Amino acid sequence: MKKIILLLIIIKCYTAQAQPFINEIKVFRKADSLTTPPKNVVLLVGSSSFTKWKDVQDYFPAHTMLNRGFGGSSLTDLIFYANDVLLKYKPKQILIYCGENDIAGSSIVTADTVFERFKTVYSTIRSKFKKVPIAFISMKPSPSREKYAEVMQKGNALIKLFMEQQKRASYIDVYSSMLDANGKALTHIFISDKLHMNAEGYKIWQGVIAPYLVK
Repeated sequence: MKKIILLLIIIKCYTAQAQPFINEIKVFRKADSLTTPPKNVVLLVGSSSFTKWKDVQDYFPAHTMLNRGFGGSSLTDLIFYANDVLLKYKPKQILIYCGENDIAGSSIVTADTVFERFKTVYSTIRSKFKKVPIAFISMKPSPSREKYAEVMQKGNALIKLFMEQQKRASYIDVYSSMLDANGKALTHIFISDKLHMNAEGYKIWQGVIAPYLVK
């Protein structure tokens, strides 16, 4: 019932205002109309940490990667645009990186809020793809968002426990690999905004994610 109510609220909010990210979604639609997306891809969906990973294919040459991340998006955006960024493809695996913007974008969003939104994303995927492996990449520590660290860690923990209880589901912990000896976010793996990663940051992600990719 909670998931249905959340979905109805999201639809109402989006229809009551100009649709955010519609330009990014139109780019995806045009790309798909010009070239039919391949089957059996590793589908990346989520926010800017995926959007800015322009060369993700180079990091995983043994797999066909399809990046449908759109910067600034939240879990509610993934739910609303599910038909455009999730359900229309034929993936062999789906990787999700999202949740940071939910927390940073509103003072009333808690770890439980993120968890409930994620479960709606998960059930939306499962409504179409019963057996496709799904992996959630943990929300990362960023120097510019240090004040949200506790909420993000709690959200990560809730999602981790949930994913461990599901079939064909994984939780990928990049958070701990991005910390220094004092438990602070490594600074040299971020660009000047202290939010988005540079190549060194993505190199860390490559090492952590690679073992989870299905053959």
